[in-house]
Formats: sequence, C-alpha cells, structure tokens
Amino acid sequence: MRGILIFVLGALAGQLIEMNRGENANPGVIMLNHVGVAVEDMEESVAFYTETMGFERTFGLENEAGKATLVQLKVGENTFLELNPANEYLRPGLTHLGIQVEDIESVRAMYAGRGASPTETRTSGSSALFSYIVDPQGIPIELSEYPPESAQGRVLAGDY
Repeated sequence: MRGILIFVLGALAGQLIEMNRGENANPGVIMLNHVGVAVEDMEESVAFYTETMGFERTFGLENEAGKATLVQLKVGENTFLELNPANEYLRPGLTHLGIQVEDIESVRAMYAGRGASPTETRTSGSSALFSYIVDPQGIPIELSEYPPESAQGRVLAGDY
C-alpha cells in the first residue's frame, strides 16, 4: 500500500512538472519519467500492476540465471513504474525518482553548478545514459537520457 501511495505521489509530481514546463527553471529537464520501487515478489507485483491496475508491461531485463532484474510498466503516456527485486542491498519500497533529461551532461553541469554532486554518467543495460544525485533524505534522483536505441527510447517512440 505504501508503495502505491509513493507511486501516485510521484505521478502527480510528474504531472505538475509537465504542466509548468513553459516556466522551466531547469533547462534540459523534460519530466518526472518514472518511480523506482523494489519489490519482494516480482511475479506477484507485475501481476498486480498489470492485471489489477491495468499498467502495460513495456520491457524487462534479466540476469544470467533468467531472473528479472527490472520490469518497466507504462502508467500513462510518458509515465512509468520501474520494479526491481528487493535484496540485501535494496530494501522493499521506493528506490529512486527518475527524471528524464534531454542532454545528461548539460543537466549534470547545471546541477553541479547549484551545489549538487552528480555521479559520473554511465550506460545502463537498456542503453540509457544515467547519473545520480542524492537528496538530503538519501533518496536517489536518477537523471536519465534515453537515446533512440535504448529500450526506454523505443518505448517513448511507441516501438515496443
């Protein structure tokens, strides 16, 4: 229940960001794209979000053993829920807020100029570019650029 509340609050925040886009004080920031949630039972959670909530599964990643390491579900036109399995390093619940950006390096520089400490840019298993900033409460904020060849880029283009 707590995860659903956090997700709904994140989706509402994304809508507010989108509504105020014309007055954006953060050039290059597109929107709140997704909320990450660690789950104890991936199959049960995917079934709940697809069957009960009606979210559409867009893609997933698996490890060498064939176990899901990430499942992305489409909530709205450009809003997603990212599920990851909980483990000894990743407690169940909110794991991060995902902010979609146009050019990750310019956005990293903007936030660094404001006193944040973004991590180095890396490429994910889905070919997205990402960097993290941690807020004062310890919540990771994932800055993500989605090139057309990335899984997320293909989903946003309607090609999945």
